Amino acid sequence: MAWLVLVAAGLLEIGWAIGLKHTAGFTRLLPTMLTLLSMVASIALLGLALKTLPLGTAYAIWTGIGALGTVVIGILFFGEDASPPRLLCVALILIGLVGLKVTSPH
Repeated sequence: MAWLVLVAAGLLEIGWAIGLKHTAGFTRLLPTMLTLLSMVASIALLGLALKTLPLGTAYAIWTGIGALGTVVIGILFFGEDASPPRLLCVALILIGLVGLKVTSPH
């Protein structure tokens, strides 16, 4: 169950990272409120997952999900570069996340 909570926290991290782009420097009220809500919910779920999961593993996976998801969303929806070297780096993040999960004792 802790792993599902951690994945949800990571997905919310993607949400607030994308939300930051839409806040226009925190000048737009609704995007700002949704972004802040996503931040709080993401950190709260991370804290809940940390009751069971090792700190280093959970934190790395949380940030990795956020980074990986944000890059993919940037490529798919914001026209960001999808060059082979960049995609290789994204694949390396994914490999690292899977490696941490597979080698975790929980």
